[in-house]
Amino acid sequence: MDPLSWGAIFARMAVQFTPVWIALVVLFAVSIMFKRRLGLYGKLFDSTIGMIGFGLVMFWVFTALFASMIMTFPPLEQIPVMKNKVPGWPVTGADEGAYDFYLLGGDALARDVFSRMVAGSQIVITIAPAATMFAFMVGIVLGLPAGYFGGTFDTVLSFLSNLILAFPVILLFFLLVTPEIIETGMPNYMAMVLFVFPVLFLCVLIYSRFRTRPEVFNIAFPVIMIASVWLYLSLVSEVGTKVQLLPGFLDLFDVPGEILVVFVSVVFVNSPTVFRIVRGLTLDIQTRDYVAAAQTRGEGSWYIMLWEILPNARGPLIVDFCLRIGYATILLGTLGFFGLGLPPESPDWGTTINAGRRLLSAFPHPAVVPALALISLVLGLNLLADGLREESLRD
Repeated sequence: MDPLSWGAIFARMAVQFTPVWIALVVLFAVSIMFKRRLGLYGKLFDSTIGMIGFGLVMFWVFTALFASMIMTFPPLEQIPVMKNKVPGWPVTGADEGAYDFYLLGGDALARDVFSRMVAGSQIVITIAPAATMFAFMVGIVLGLPAGYFGGTFDTVLSFLSNLILAFPVILLFFLLVTPEIIETGMPNYMAMVLFVFPVLFLCVLIYSRFRTRPEVFNIAFPVIMIASVWLYLSLVSEVGTKVQLLPGFLDLFDVPGEILVVFVSVVFVNSPTVFRIVRGLTLDIQTRDYVAAAQTRGEGSWYIMLWEILPNARGPLIVDFCLRIGYATILLGTLGFFGLGLPPESPDWGTTINAGRRLLSAFPHPAVVPALALISLVLGLNLLADGLREESLRD
């Protein structure tokens, strides 16, 4: 067979992404149909920039969800004769029934670049939003009381956040993911501290809301707390290590050590910035009349912080959340590029770019493809944040 032309390559890739196109069409159709009932999310579809950004982001989200249906080869499968082959090269030497072409060529280890790009989206879409969410939980739990109460508590936390922010981000990452630091178990201990904040947030949220309704509180609170603590222990516990907090049969899932290190690093680096944003918003919003009205009614401090101040800070926080996912994506790519954190065979985009750069002048496609994927996702997140900012200002 002859190699495919670029037109045929794009046509075949479009066919492979069929589940993604279907999901996008359904999502946009339903969202536009009911956009007046969907609050800020619905208003996003009045912004062209926001829709474009949302489309780019959801393209990669659906790609990660349907990766097994989209990939033409397993991301680690090697076909020796396909080493460094150009995009559209016909496959020879594969098992019977295998796909006919390497759509975006082969890398230096004869793996399919297209399939590795698709598989890499799963890693990025899983780690970046989850790590950003955990960072927001840390920032919210610490930033709300710091801004609301002030005093020594605020001074100490502000000093610690400034201390962390004073370090160059890349240098801080290097320190956290070096083998010597990992061997001490420090990332696991950091995970034990950082990952407890979502549990605290959920605990205080339910307590402040339902403490005056015992018929709901006495049932919901224990059940939710037991489930959240169990998830927390499963997340930080690792069988066979110093932090095995649960026996194996109770451990719901096992997070690979390399991913845990990267996850903790992203949370640790982003938390101080989120803390400062939440603290600043709290200092501003607590002077509003509706906060004074809640204080007059005799509402508790955590009720005021979580149900009066936090909802009215959602606009800036949602925008920053989208931007921070983009920053986390870039940081993951940077770590992968420098060969830190995730293993060398990982298909994440940063590691793939690093592997392809060695032969960039002769075979650019193994590095260019994941680089374009990374750029498109970060661009989508930035456009989405711009659209959300534009609509939240109108709200």
